[in-house]
Amino acid sequence: MLSAFSARPIVELKQRDKSKIESILAYGDRVLVGLNTGALRIYRVNEEADPPAQNGAEKGDTNGDVNGDTTTTATAPAPAPTPTPTPTTTPAPPPAKAADLLREEEKFSRRPIQQLAIIKEANILVSLSDNHVSIHDLHTYQLQEKLEKTRGATTFAAASNIVKDPTTGIPSIVSRLAVAVKRKIILWTWQDMELSGDATELALIASVKSLTWATGTKLVAGMDPGFVMVDMDTQHVQDIVKPGAMGDAGGQGGQGGARFGAVSSSGMGYMGMGSWVPKPLATRLGEGQMLLAKDVNSLFIDSDGNALDKRQVPWPFAPEMLAYSYPYMLALQAPSKGSLEVRNPDTLNLLQSISLPNVTFLHVPQPNISLAHAGKGFLVASDRCIWRMGAQSYETQIDQLTASGRYDEALSLLNMLEDTLLQDKEGRVREIKTLKAEALFHDKKWHDAMDLFIDAKAPPERVIALFPRAVAGDLSHEESVKGDGSVADEEELEGEKHAEDSEDIKKISRESTFNPATTIGRSMMGRLVGGHKKVDSDVASIRSSVREDAAETASIRPPKKVTETTQPDKQVDFSNAVRALQSYLAQCRVQIKRYIDTDGKLKEPLPAPSDSQPEEYKPLFHYFIQDSAGEVDWTAKLLNVAQLVDTTLFRAYMLTKSTLAGSLFRLPNFCEPDVVQEKLYETGRYADLIDFLHGKKLHRQALELLEKFGKNEADEEVASALQGPQRTVGYLQQLPPEMIDLILEFAEWPLRTDPGLGMDVFLADTENAETLPRQRVLEFLEKLDLKLAVKYLEHIIEELNDLTPDFHQKLVDLFLERLRSGEFEDDEEKGRWRERLQTFLKTSSNYNNYRVFKQLSPDDPDFFESRAIVLSKMGQHKQALQIYVFQLKDYVKAEEYCNNIFLAATAPITSPHPQAQNTEKDTQEPSIYHTLLSLYLTPPPPHSANWPPALELLSKHGARLPAATTLDLVPPSLPVADLESYFKGRIRAANSLLNSERIVARLRGVEKMGVESSLLLGSDFEKNPHKPGGLNRRVVVDEDRHCAVCHKRFGGSAIRVWPDGSVVHSGCMRGSVGRGGSVERPRAW
Repeated sequence: MLSAFSARPIVELKQRDKSKIESILAYGDRVLVGLNTGALRIYRVNEEADPPAQNGAEKGDTNGDVNGDTTTTATAPAPAPTPTPTPTTTPAPPPAKAADLLREEEKFSRRPIQQLAIIKEANILVSLSDNHVSIHDLHTYQLQEKLEKTRGATTFAAASNIVKDPTTGIPSIVSRLAVAVKRKIILWTWQDMELSGDATELALIASVKSLTWATGTKLVAGMDPGFVMVDMDTQHVQDIVKPGAMGDAGGQGGQGGARFGAVSSSGMGYMGMGSWVPKPLATRLGEGQMLLAKDVNSLFIDSDGNALDKRQVPWPFAPEMLAYSYPYMLALQAPSKGSLEVRNPDTLNLLQSISLPNVTFLHVPQPNISLAHAGKGFLVASDRCIWRMGAQSYETQIDQLTASGRYDEALSLLNMLEDTLLQDKEGRVREIKTLKAEALFHDKKWHDAMDLFIDAKAPPERVIALFPRAVAGDLSHEESVKGDGSVADEEELEGEKHAEDSEDIKKISRESTFNPATTIGRSMMGRLVGGHKKVDSDVASIRSSVREDAAETASIRPPKKVTETTQPDKQVDFSNAVRALQSYLAQCRVQIKRYIDTDGKLKEPLPAPSDSQPEEYKPLFHYFIQDSAGEVDWTAKLLNVAQLVDTTLFRAYMLTKSTLAGSLFRLPNFCEPDVVQEKLYETGRYADLIDFLHGKKLHRQALELLEKFGKNEADEEVASALQGPQRTVGYLQQLPPEMIDLILEFAEWPLRTDPGLGMDVFLADTENAETLPRQRVLEFLEKLDLKLAVKYLEHIIEELNDLTPDFHQKLVDLFLERLRSGEFEDDEEKGRWRERLQTFLKTSSNYNNYRVFKQLSPDDPDFFESRAIVLSKMGQHKQALQIYVFQLKDYVKAEEYCNNIFLAATAPITSPHPQAQNTEKDTQEPSIYHTLLSLYLTPPPPHSANWPPALELLSKHGARLPAATTLDLVPPSLPVADLESYFKGRIRAANSLLNSERIVARLRGVEKMGVESSLLLGSDFEKNPHKPGGLNRRVVVDEDRHCAVCHKRFGGSAIRVWPDGSVVHSGCMRGSVGRGGSVERPRAW
């Protein structure tokens, strides 16, 4: 039970004093006591030299003692024993009095002083005596005025507030005094120490029994028919109805039957009891709330009088008085009960019950008179004694609630307290939520516990440590484990119990190794489900001490033996706990990734230390780290936490549903490689192991395993997908170019096993393959197999358009080396290689022509055509044609060669008939066809003239040959009939050129006619032939024609004509632009 307050008697009437205390008032260090004799006594309260006793004070202590766990009993102070003087000690001084009597006004009133209040700003003391309210001087206590209007007064209420002037905005202190006189409320107002205006009166439906200020202008008036909210400025009276009463009253909120606290309300029938009606009570709470009570019924309202949706206070007996001492709600029971109840206004639970004999008064100083948080010195009094209530520090109160397991109460108290009243409010809230979550965890409420852990931002290390070693690893808090792995019994644990820190819940577990083929063993779940003490809820924490003792006795009973019949239930509990942990860890991963990258660096660097920083700087992610005291390497700590979270999540997946583990490490993660490798290898999840090693960039280990599995060298049976080089090739394709050494090292065995598949590492259509260091790859492939090097060079030159001369030259060299080796299966294969060389020599222009020409043997028939291609690249066309004519004797290829050369030379010419150009210039240089013709008709010795291909060349390409030089080559002995095709071709080419020129001339004449027609007649002549256009456009300006803008005659002024025929002055042209709408008009002429 909480010990928030302790009672200290400060005033006690002597036995010979027959007076009785009727009213009390405290302000500052003064206590004013009104007696039944009409006398007023003024005391000064002395502060204690020593702090009030904490929990566990002995009986008879002057600060009060704790009776069990529920009640604190306050007694009168006993005289302290005087120590016997010794030669080495000094006699202790007598204890100081709790309060000194400063003054007594015996003739303050003729009747008992029923109520006291002060209005400090006006320097007055207000008293209620003899059913009159009187005004006294606050210092001299002399009567200043007896308010005659208050004759028959029963109670009053005073309040002071700071109000800003609505026009000037200047703040002023406004004090109000409301007096209940039978059915009326009379209000006096002081503004800045001056009484302003006359008293205001307001009549109600019944006699007013209590008054409580809700705001600076609103009062709650308690009557026998119920409570009303009175706005003293507007004179508006609003009934305070209980929830649901508005509907019960048929929509008429003013009906007495619906008003809270009415005599006719359900459960409040007092007829037949001497017409006794309980007194209506009200007190103002924090945050704009008020509490109303009548008998044991209660109602919470806001400052506007609207009922709040809160349950009633569970009072066992009707309270005599209500008050509010921040942040607690106080209720004073009847003198026969003699107790003060301290409750939480949020949860309404009883926190402390202080036993005080015959108490009748409860006085809490107003906030404007006594600081809300200073000393908590409210007063409780009987008719003979006054106690001052001293408060424990808020830190101590929270510690007490936490130690007793009342976490909801502690959280509620923290929520009500201001941040400045606690050293680390946020940290305390997180700690208490974490403790509550641990209690829920031990109570087997796994998901609720994990949700609260997430809400509390509990360090993952602390949460994971709650689980056995199979999940938490070395973090597990297992107390004792036998050498053989069995669960340690209670006798063996007893010896270690006193050596370690005491714990409320003993966890019994044993260690075992996970085997997916078997069910979850007792060692993995024993700590979670075996022999736990159930944590009581906050409601259960206020049960009687007998039941609590019984619970404590039950908590130390030996745990039940684990039998085979309970094993399935324990397995289910363990699985549920691990699944709940998975959701917690998954959310932790998301939050941690906001602050750290997978490379272990923070996404946002920490600020550099400076003088403006607080001494103990903590980044935003500090709550993930359990031990953050002193100098901390935040980056390293956060990285450790990320590794712990991911590794534990992996263990949890493997224990419950191992198929989910793959989704974890296929993404960037912080799992510890050793733990994951061992577990995956043991369980035979080789594919997942490869994915994990790839994600952790442990490529060498992954490739070694793939090589082992691919070559079928593993002792274990592996899946068919891992056998062969396919998986290794796919893995190598994913590696970046920077890892070329590793790629070349592990690409060798796939190339030897399956060259076609292995070459995909270097030929795949991927960015990694295209950006590999090509020289390194070429050297590697050349050592391995020349054919693979040729294939790679062809790929980078033809597909990737690599124009590096070295690669082009290297490809030619490899082709020649391959052809010279003579290692071919048949002539067809050799022919294909020769064609590939010739095709490359034709298409590429980046190799060294002279170097290649020297490498081509002039005596090898395989290289004749290749030599011709190279000579062509070198511009030696005659020598190339000699190879085609005399060595290859392939006249068709010779003609194709000439065609290619001629077309390449004439490609930039744009004439429609390039064939006929040479007919006009017989004196030009001989064409490529002339060179070929000369080789046919006048070959060098020992070759003789070859007439058939020569005549065929003349018939096909005679027009491309110069006539003079061509006829000079023809010997006189050749019959003219053999030249018929040559002459026909020449004539046909000349006629074609002439006809083309005639057609072009006619077309240009037609085009000229169309242009002239548009100029003279206009472009719209065909559509509107009656309207002249072009140069024939004209208008007639006579004396009757006026300007279309200014409507004046033109006379001799300059004019402008629009295309639609309208005429305007040249100066009026701007005014006519846009006439007829927003469409812009064509330009005038």
